[in-house]
Order: sequence, then structure tokens, then C-alpha cells
Amino acid sequence: MEKTQFTNQILSLTDKLFRLAKSILRNEDAARDAVQDLNLKLWEKRIQLNLVENIPAFVMRSMRNQCLDMIRQKHENSELTTEIIHDGLTPYERAEQKDMAKRVCQMIDSLPELQRTIIRMRDVEGMELKDIAFVAGISENAVSVNLSRARQKIRDQLLKETKLVEEKIWNT
Repeated sequence: MEKTQFTNQILSLTDKLFRLAKSILRNEDAARDAVQDLNLKLWEKRIQLNLVENIPAFVMRSMRNQCLDMIRQKHENSELTTEIIHDGLTPYERAEQKDMAKRVCQMIDSLPELQRTIIRMRDVEGMELKDIAFVAGISENAVSVNLSRARQKIRDQLLKETKLVEEKIWNT
């Protein structure tokens, strides 16, 4: 793979790689480091990349593995950064939205690793099921099942929390 091919096929994925790394590592600086380290590794192995059939999926899977290696090495567990787009909301609505986003992030964090990774790749990164299947090393059907189960767990937890809040309100 030559420099122009590398730039077009690998470096063009930098933003996606950063978002994936940030969602896994929960730290912007660590995500930047992970992307930079992966790009260096891929550059060093650029000759072998010609043998890869689906380069974007391979690179995304490599990013996931790079992040998991970093977590194992450093044993870091920093909080996921929550960014909310404000569009004319009142301060109360903004606080409610921020609180809800934080609770959903906590619920996602409590999911099993595979479900957590799949829901982030699909709902945060917007990846296709076939690409998620390749990156995760499972079938598309398994991706769909895990995604459905993850969403159902979050939905159930939200309903449970809502019922508890309603009961508190009515019992006071």
C-alpha cells in the first residue's frame, strides 16, 4: 500500500476511529493517543494491508482491540463524556435532558461488554450491522440479538426508574 492509498483508505477514517476510541476509553486524550498509535502500527504494516478485504472494518476492529489493550494495561475507568446539543431548551429541560443522558450512559456502562460495544458502535458511531459483525467477530444475527437485548435492558431500567419516581411522588 502506497502513501496515497494509505491516506485515502486509512487516514480518512481518523474521525470515526477517534469517536470509537473515545466511546471505549471515555477520555479524549487517551483516544487521540490510541488513534495515533494505531495509525503508526498500520503504517508499519501497510504492505500486509493489501491482503485485507474490508479495510474500514479491519481498521475499526483494530481500533477496538487497541483500546481494549490500553484499558488492560492502564486499568483506567474514567467517566464517559456526555455531550448534549442545546436547541432552545429551558434550563430545567436542559438539566432534565443532561440527567437522562447521564443515566442512559451509566446504564450502557453496566451492560455486558459485547452489548455495550455493539450499542455504542450502532447508536453512537452509526455503523452498519455487517461492519459491527466483522469488528466484533460475530454474525450479523448475533449483532441484532445483542443490540435488541441491550436496548431492551435500558428500556426496562428506564421504566423501572420512572415507576419508582412516580411511587415516591404519590406516596409523599
